[in-house]
Amino acid sequence: MRLATLAADPRSAVLVRGPRLVSLGAATAPFHTVREIAGAGAEGRRGVDVWADEQAADAWRPLQSAALGPAVPDPGAIYTIGLNYRGPGAPAGDDIPRPLVYGKATSSVSGDGATLRWDRALTANVDAEVELGVVIGAPAWQVTPEAAPAHVFGYTIVNDVSSRDPWLDGDQWLIGKSMPGFCPVGPWVVSADELDPSDLRLGCTIGGLAIQDGRTSAMRFSIAEVIAYLSRHVRLETGDLIATGTPARLDGPPGPDRHLEAGDVVTAWVEGIGELTTIVA
Repeated sequence: MRLATLAADPRSAVLVRGPRLVSLGAATAPFHTVREIAGAGAEGRRGVDVWADEQAADAWRPLQSAALGPAVPDPGAIYTIGLNYRGPGAPAGDDIPRPLVYGKATSSVSGDGATLRWDRALTANVDAEVELGVVIGAPAWQVTPEAAPAHVFGYTIVNDVSSRDPWLDGDQWLIGKSMPGFCPVGPWVVSADELDPSDLRLGCTIGGLAIQDGRTSAMRFSIAEVIAYLSRHVRLETGDLIATGTPARLDGPPGPDRHLEAGDVVTAWVEGIGELTTIVA
């Protein structure tokens, strides 16, 4: 199952099947929002699929004609995991005793194809970061790593746009990660039953030039370990979003010191999910 939202009405989910989509805003739909479906489990997904199968052909529209909104438009919380990718040749489990947890304000979410603007007088040091996003289904509180996968509804792409200027945050990064539009999410959520996240290739380009290229198998802490760690301290709720870390910047052009500039077209991509594009103004 692939769920998205439309920019014109992100409150209602749309079901994406191949090159077509159908809106779940109809009164007859069993659920209407991404969060409702995430909380409904396997039975809820089946209900949505059955309903979609019953819709007339003219209820469906071409995906390419749609402007998509944030795939998770109303997360209750956004957690981001720092330094979670080992470099080439680094041993498993090296040098970090626990996941490093940062956050983003929920008001920072935006969708695929959105335009990103910010005050350059405040910060010019803004970077894109591709991350595999995890959408929580059933709430998780003090779960074990073995039990954690049952609390995942699905996966999406997060561009963890960040400014690391010390006058914004010091070492916490909340403000530098939370300006409007600094959390593109999309283009859709792929349900967990359709994707194995353990060894996906992911990367990011600026104007077609690669700035990141890695695999989720290089994570220091697995998705299950991250969920278990978070849930020891906070209750993860349905629809919460976890950005699970980002691979290192590549050394080649445009280089690790190249920050986002007006006119850039940024594409974050994850194998098995798709591409998430952001236009910098």
